[in-house]
Amino acid sequence: MRVLFTSFPGRTHFFNSVPLAWALCAAGHEVRVASGPELVDAITRSGLTAVPVGSAETLKEKTQRVMEEKEYGSVERWQALASAPQHRLAGGRADSSEWADLSRLYDLAITPGASLMNDSMIDDMVAFSRWWGPDLVLWDAASYAGAVAAAAVGAAHGRVLYAHDTDTEMRARLLRLKAEQPPGDRRDSLQEWMTGWAGKYGLEFSEELFTGHFTVDQLPPSFRIDTGLHYLSMRYVPYNGPAVQPEWLWSTPAVPRVLMTFGLSVRDWSHQQVMSVGRLQDTLDAVADLDIELVVTLQEELRDQLSRIPPNTRIVGFVPLQCIVPSCSVAIHQGSPGGFNISLLYGVPQLMFSIAPDAHLKSRHLHRTGAGLAIAPAEVTGTAIRDALVRLLEDRAFRDGAHGVRQEILGQPSPGDLVPKLARLAAAHRR
Repeated sequence: MRVLFTSFPGRTHFFNSVPLAWALCAAGHEVRVASGPELVDAITRSGLTAVPVGSAETLKEKTQRVMEEKEYGSVERWQALASAPQHRLAGGRADSSEWADLSRLYDLAITPGASLMNDSMIDDMVAFSRWWGPDLVLWDAASYAGAVAAAAVGAAHGRVLYAHDTDTEMRARLLRLKAEQPPGDRRDSLQEWMTGWAGKYGLEFSEELFTGHFTVDQLPPSFRIDTGLHYLSMRYVPYNGPAVQPEWLWSTPAVPRVLMTFGLSVRDWSHQQVMSVGRLQDTLDAVADLDIELVVTLQEELRDQLSRIPPNTRIVGFVPLQCIVPSCSVAIHQGSPGGFNISLLYGVPQLMFSIAPDAHLKSRHLHRTGAGLAIAPAEVTGTAIRDALVRLLEDRAFRDGAHGVRQEILGQPSPGDLVPKLARLAAAHRR
């Protein structure tokens, strides 16, 4: 079987699929990974074969260009414009203004984001697929270029989720509300964008271009949103690039170890950074008297802006999460898929403050399972973090809750277990 993985050039999105790609290779299947040229090095360093598609313009350059063309001013400004309806909708509100809010969210954020991440790759991806002939295309859930390429060559295709399936949930709400509107007021900017690309290759528009034939979900089954789609449960396996186990992690810590990590994506995208240097300094000062070993992942230029580093704090530029999280008593993070999922996998209580689209769901699940705590980004202070951290360290119920989620995860199929199922689905859906 020939399997094509596709991802827009975002490292963390690609990393999310690497263990499944390895499993398919190990089972004897041919695997290729198509993405923008800027991701080629990350793909090849993972041991997989890269297929560069699209322009050499980086994702960051594209984003800046779109900001200027649409006169948003900056990524931060764009995010602020789009987040107002998104935050209102996160609570599940349904009233007369919901259609207007959803339409605005699609017009300002979802459709421009889909276009920005996919447009430059689609032609090349279809051309490669027509030559190589994949049987199955597995696409990162934001990388619709993979769905178009699969449909163009009759391949089976499925999404690989990196977080909760909020896009499908929101799309279902939009379609329901759209059907209730007068015929002249049913604008669907995302459908219009996809219809244009589908028509270019002689395809009819279908919602399947947004959902795939099936979806691989790496969250614990009890965390899943019920959208009525076909989900394949797969155990999360951590991968965050080439890894080296540092020597200081070769022994058990003498005091509770606490990790504070801001993830890989925020290194290049400052608007995703919830904690400013000032807030970080306030946090370090607030926990300086605790009998802990606080490990903070922080790039050098931000470390240099700190006024003080307490004796109980170690600043590191990068440490592989799978190397450090198992030794931690608490993990503090910004709600990235890596930080959230790896803490669940190893049964480590977590403290999250996040602006991610599914932050409300992650917070709800942490509360329901007792696996951790969440602080709203606007309420992040040194005192708030200290209070939550002390609770997580002292109350054994959080360790029990985190352990319960870990047991659920260990019961999920491994990437290797999923391979025969993918082969059957490919045979069933390919034309």
